[in-house]
Amino acid sequence: MPPTVEQVAARAQVSVSTVSRALRDVPGISDSTRKRVREAAEELGYAISPSASRLATGRTRTVAVVVPLLSKWFFAEVIAAAGRVLSQAGYDVLLVELSTPELRERFFAGGRLRGRSDAVLVAALQLTPGELTALQGQGQAVALVGSEREGASSVRVEDRAGGRAATRHLLNLGHERIAFLGIGEAEGSPLGGVPPAERLRGYRDALAEAGLPEEPALEAAVENTVESGAVAMSGFLSAAEPPTAVVAASDELAFGAIATLRAAGLSVPGDFSVVGYDNHELAGAVGLTTMDHCVAEQGRLAAEAILAALGGAPASAGRIEPRLVVRGTTAPPRRLRRAAPTN
Repeated sequence: MPPTVEQVAARAQVSVSTVSRALRDVPGISDSTRKRVREAAEELGYAISPSASRLATGRTRTVAVVVPLLSKWFFAEVIAAAGRVLSQAGYDVLLVELSTPELRERFFAGGRLRGRSDAVLVAALQLTPGELTALQGQGQAVALVGSEREGASSVRVEDRAGGRAATRHLLNLGHERIAFLGIGEAEGSPLGGVPPAERLRGYRDALAEAGLPEEPALEAAVENTVESGAVAMSGFLSAAEPPTAVVAASDELAFGAIATLRAAGLSVPGDFSVVGYDNHELAGAVGLTTMDHCVAEQGRLAAEAILAALGGAPASAGRIEPRLVVRGTTAPPRRLRRAAPTN
């Protein structure tokens, strides 16, 4: 028979209610009594029931993590990093995927998290004020990854600076016709939103700084997949005056662009330069020059913000500065290499 709370109370010479409060770290118990209760519980091999503790405190010790798509590398990285922080703090993770407008509408209208979680981490969904209010009305502390709302903690990447840095890298190499391969929001898509738009603004900033005009024909916005990147790259190559380089708003799009370039018999970076955005786990394997926006760090910071909020701290705002990782997919355009003097 497993030990009972009554046996712990008898050994520690306190009441059953005192045992329960001491083992749950409820205020109002002296340090000496708390120590005596814990020693008695350890000697007897008694562990407080998690379900009983949750009922007593009104806390579920669970954090919901809401993402548009569980299958994407970015979200898997955010979930894994946040999960490690939350697990170490004694919290379980409840995963919620909102991959369609219908799922999203039902989720925010249905009060599904009441009594199931204490807080919610929302990644890459631009919450409306009403959606945030709905979560907070269910007693949830809220942290956002990739967006901001007053009253919620947030972690944002300086994506405009990232798009500018990626484009400047190509400009500094001598490229003047630089395309931008962005992430569009197809009808019903949960993706897109603030970060991709900010990367595009950064690209345009860098062109303006270099005195180069914006060319709509050199901008495309497609679904964030390898296949879409490949198709969009075909479109750029068929232009009357094709670009010599591309900034992709994700590494997946960049992978697709590289596949099309190589299928067309073009060398990367000999004939064409490519910069991605993510520092995907496969970026190093293919030698992709990319912008690292510290995906795991985003998840970690958001989880820490959640824990701080649950501890009574006010909403916080974290910022991450992306950094350029130069690998093997960028080089000066061929015309400049041909013009360079030989020794």
